[in-house]
Amino acid sequence: MGVQLRRKPVVLLMVDLALVLLAGWAAFWLRFNFDIPREFERLALLTSPLCLAGYAAGLTLARVYRQVWSYIGLPELRQLAAGMVLGGLLTAAAVLMLRVPWFPRSVLLLQPMLALIFLGAARAGWRTFSEHRTLGPSGGRRLVIVGLLQDASDALRALKGSHQWHPVGIVSPEAAEVGRSIQNVRVLGQTAALADICAAAQAEAALIASPAGSSARREALMSVAGSRVALLTMPRPDEWLKTESTGPRKIELDDLLGRTPVQLDEAGLADLMSGQTVLVTGAGGSIGSELCRQVARFGVGHLVLVDVSEFAVYQLEQELREAHPQMHGSYYTANVREIERLRAISLKHRPAVVLHAAAYKHVPLMEELNEIEALRTNVMGTLNAARVAGECGARRFVMISTDKAVNPTNVMGASKRLAELMVQGVAGEYDRTQYVSVRFGNVLGSSGSVVPLFVRQISRGGPVTVTHAEIVRFFMTIPEAAQLVLQAGLMGRSGQIFVMDMGEPVKIVDLARMLIRLSGRTEHEIPISYTGLRPGEKLYEELLADDETTESTPHPKLRVAKTAGHHQADIESVIRWIGDAGAAPAGDSLRRWLRSQVPEYTPR
Repeated sequence: MGVQLRRKPVVLLMVDLALVLLAGWAAFWLRFNFDIPREFERLALLTSPLCLAGYAAGLTLARVYRQVWSYIGLPELRQLAAGMVLGGLLTAAAVLMLRVPWFPRSVLLLQPMLALIFLGAARAGWRTFSEHRTLGPSGGRRLVIVGLLQDASDALRALKGSHQWHPVGIVSPEAAEVGRSIQNVRVLGQTAALADICAAAQAEAALIASPAGSSARREALMSVAGSRVALLTMPRPDEWLKTESTGPRKIELDDLLGRTPVQLDEAGLADLMSGQTVLVTGAGGSIGSELCRQVARFGVGHLVLVDVSEFAVYQLEQELREAHPQMHGSYYTANVREIERLRAISLKHRPAVVLHAAAYKHVPLMEELNEIEALRTNVMGTLNAARVAGECGARRFVMISTDKAVNPTNVMGASKRLAELMVQGVAGEYDRTQYVSVRFGNVLGSSGSVVPLFVRQISRGGPVTVTHAEIVRFFMTIPEAAQLVLQAGLMGRSGQIFVMDMGEPVKIVDLARMLIRLSGRTEHEIPISYTGLRPGEKLYEELLADDETTESTPHPKLRVAKTAGHHQADIESVIRWIGDAGAAPAGDSLRRWLRSQVPEYTPR
């Protein structure tokens, strides 16, 4: 096997040089109109060794023989052209330096061009033969590609050499592209007719090549409702390291609502995290655990995890020990409402960065019977974490807030707005620590979110319950949310509130329909029922209050909220009231007091 591999480039070189000789003779034939005089035949034979030596050197210097002919493409053809140019120049230099008499100069120009055609054709022919031999007569399962021609072109390149799939057509969202073709695959129609096109082409699957979160993806999902067509997409780059397969996979909700990957200041975050101690509260939650994964990725020296749930801490410990065995981690079960416990942990490890994700976030639960719990965890827990971060000399403190803190209509949202005010108040007490808050909307798949609820309802056969036909929410993926939190923490100045670019809001009923279609069912099989708005629930969420504006930042997905003359909370007064409220204060009195602290709060 070793001898065969060593000889193979030599064999290819011999083939190429034979074609170069053929190109040389063809150049003479063209120069003399296919009737070469005898004296020039002798001249061609005389200079053949120079030609072979020049082109052999050119092809070798261009590293052409590192190529695999079965996968030849434009980059390899450009490399071959460079070898031809170099070989032609070396041959011309040798001929001119030796002063070969009567040698036609035009041959020196024609030969490299013809040689490039011959060598390129040989490689293209071999690739065609190789692909035909690999795919066989059937070419795999029939597949339609959905997307613009540029997106379809990328998908076709990714599918080259696939044993499993055979593209039979393209479906484009643009009417102007219908009837055109790319790589010999024709655009058969528009996305709205996807199901009919798949049936006519006998395709059993459609590969969605349009970008993540695009309307074309959602339209494709809706258009194949009730059909047997499977929707597929290519793995995201971050998935390539997690799976051995790089072929198409089943499309998921993240692919329909997700967006382009977040661009992070990798160097800045590595400088902030690498070798440092980072403390994460609420580490066992959806956002907290993803923050831990992202922080571990940046080479944190010591990760301190705090969560009130023993099981959540245990699960995260098992995951991180397996994924990052070299990382030093400390796993604590503790409640952020107990400042002495939090202080003991922080003073022992003295974190450089504190990421505060611990919170109660379920609106209906906090609206009735548990209002005081929202204040104790969301307000007092945040105040405790912020002060402890200052006491231990942390460089950065980042609190995770919510869009429900803007013009809140419920206790949970008002408690998070008051927590933002607590962070801004503490920022004035500790000059060495940069305090920032980050607001974002709903996170796909997070605990307590609507997506897991809908999935359970669909698995039971429905109905899927939606509170109102017009209710809309902003959505983002868990990794995107966590990455933007870290980015805001890196770039923020003390007291700032960051607002994330959440994209376009999504109707909850459309989200329910997408999940039903992804399950392979229709709305006739899984009905949607409307239950009415719950206490404190809005039809739509806002990311900015009425008297707020935003300022741009160097990051396109982050803006800074600016409030003109915003209300300053009296921290000591807040501490006294919550401490004196007792275990079960009257809901009306609690809301009146909360309204005095958060003037924009309007209970419903």
